[in-house]
Amino acid sequence: MDAFDRIAGNLDYPMTVVTAVAGDERAGCLVGFSAQCSIDPPRLMVWLSKENRTTRVAQRASTLVVHFLAQDQGDLATLFGGTTGDEVDKFSRCRWEPGPDGVPRLCDCSRWVAGHVVERFETGDHIGHLLDLIDGEAGEWSGQLGFQQVKDLAAGHPA
Repeated sequence: MDAFDRIAGNLDYPMTVVTAVAGDERAGCLVGFSAQCSIDPPRLMVWLSKENRTTRVAQRASTLVVHFLAQDQGDLATLFGGTTGDEVDKFSRCRWEPGPDGVPRLCDCSRWVAGHVVERFETGDHIGHLLDLIDGEAGEWSGQLGFQQVKDLAAGHPA
């Protein structure tokens, strides 16, 4: 629908990096679709593109970590959105450590939450992952990195 395409193209969704681990496979990708969907219990929904390697790993993961990018973290957005884990080890190009349940936590992201995957939903070309939040940090940051700042980024995989 043309009207919705024009409206959505002008919104400024918060940009996050979602990381996952399943077995010995790590993955992470830039995500533009996420939303708080419950206050009590605290829950977050993140949608991952079906075309994405991270989605394949996340399908087998029990926990995901969602990193909220600051406005000066375009480099992380480019790394996790402009390359694919099918070709590049993204984690060799950034600072990270094992977070909750061994899921990679990006050291340079001061704001993040981790959640157990409660349920998954097919919603079209993306799969929604409902997270029951279990851990996180809300450190200092320079403000949110939004979609408008990265909308011209060439994606590592089609959305």
